[in-house]
Amino acid sequence: MLDTVKNAPVNGLDLNALGEVVEAIGKDPGEAIVEFDVATRWAGQTRSESTVTGFTIGGERIQRSHKVIADEPCQLLGADGAPNPQELLMSALNACMMVGYVAGASLRGVNLESVEILTRGKLDLRGFLGLSEDVIPGYESIDYEVRIKGDGTAEDYEAIHQTVMKTSPNYFNLSRPITMNGKLTIS
Repeated sequence: MLDTVKNAPVNGLDLNALGEVVEAIGKDPGEAIVEFDVATRWAGQTRSESTVTGFTIGGERIQRSHKVIADEPCQLLGADGAPNPQELLMSALNACMMVGYVAGASLRGVNLESVEILTRGKLDLRGFLGLSEDVIPGYESIDYEVRIKGDGTAEDYEAIHQTVMKTSPNYFNLSRPITMNGKLTIS
């Protein structure tokens, strides 16, 4: 695989840099440990602002500065100033899987023309509002469709699709139960 990785950039990805990352992680598994953190603060009504200040990779802190805003539509008592948390959840899932499709295609030498992921989920607000013990507050299932176009074969795309489902962190996080460790601090 490293021979494939050390070719010219494909789909905008520097395969030499990817090869170096893969090599470094292969030599030292500690380099593979990545820790992300986000702080979210209430900004009035149903609006919240999340701040990303950095992440840690291989024990090294990398500084970043990004803000993610969430709000609810007017029909759900918000000001419709940003996507709501459910839309952000789906956006995060799609964005994570997108990296996998592009990287997978690039590693196979497949030049992409377009990739689009359409995601949909239906939930019953009675669960969120606590109106029924029989209604869950989240999704029973999430449906998504990947539309991909490029110079690859159907077999290439199916292999990439299977790999994304095996390796995407957000696909993993949403497709299996994960432990949530909550702590309440009262000021």
